[in-house]
Amino acid sequence: MSYAALTKKELTMIEEPDCCQRAELQGMVMLMGSAGGREDGEDLALVTENVATARRVYTLLKRRCGVHPEVVVRKKMRLKKNNVYTVRVAPADAAKVLRELGWSPTGGAWLPDRLVRKACCRRAFLRGAFLAAGSVNDPGGHSYHLEITCATQAQADALIRMMNTFDLQPRLIQRKRGYVVYLKEGERIVDFMRVIGAHQALLKFEDVRILKGMRNQVNRLVNCETANLNKTILAAVRQLEVIKFIDETIGLGQLPPHLREVAEMRLRHPEVNLQELSARMPHKVSKSGLNHRLRKLEEIARSLRERGLPRRT
Repeated sequence: MSYAALTKKELTMIEEPDCCQRAELQGMVMLMGSAGGREDGEDLALVTENVATARRVYTLLKRRCGVHPEVVVRKKMRLKKNNVYTVRVAPADAAKVLRELGWSPTGGAWLPDRLVRKACCRRAFLRGAFLAAGSVNDPGGHSYHLEITCATQAQADALIRMMNTFDLQPRLIQRKRGYVVYLKEGERIVDFMRVIGAHQALLKFEDVRILKGMRNQVNRLVNCETANLNKTILAAVRQLEVIKFIDETIGLGQLPPHLREVAEMRLRHPEVNLQELSARMPHKVSKSGLNHRLRKLEEIARSLRERGLPRRT
């Protein structure tokens, strides 16, 4: 079962008071409900591919609205042959359900942010919206992403206003099949899960996020150490080449005592960095002082090359 499916399954197990049941149904009906014409009137159909969501819709309609909906299961014929669950309320009860949820029978007149006032009900509304049309990426993947798909911009705007009452600051993008309200930041997704009550999914998300953060930190430290090691090795190789060139042309004995001392210590300890070499010097020399002397050796070698002095055999 995918992470999104596990999250939805957890949400369907939450027990709510009557007001929150109504708000959750409002979110579901807004995003996955449709009214269809039949000879005996208009029925109300809620369609989902998630069996836990279908069970939740059926239970809430029966418990909160006192109706007995019909459940129809069919299999998709294209791509993934998932089951599609349709919870249908008969025309005789559909108008009653819509009135109970504050939805105009002709559609389009319901503004959920005006009807859902209590904080607990706003949480329930967002929970219903996520169950109806939401998805969330597995936190172990390459990126964090949570989205809720809306059929119209009016629905998306209402959803954004509702989410912003919890300072979630979602973003909106238009796609071919509608509008998508989404969150990309891990912190925002965690906050959203906390709001809708997906606490087990939140803990798993945080665990994976912490592990990824630690792994990334370790990788950064390893890369930094590797880069520093490479830099130290390249510098030591260059210094050794300079010292050997001086020794083969004029000899280290021609150098001033303080430079000859550094050259001999570098030849004796080619693998250490400047800090370690500074600590091993017979006479106390700071790291910056040691670096200065090595640069002087490079200048001497450069001068010898420019003069074209032959190497001693």
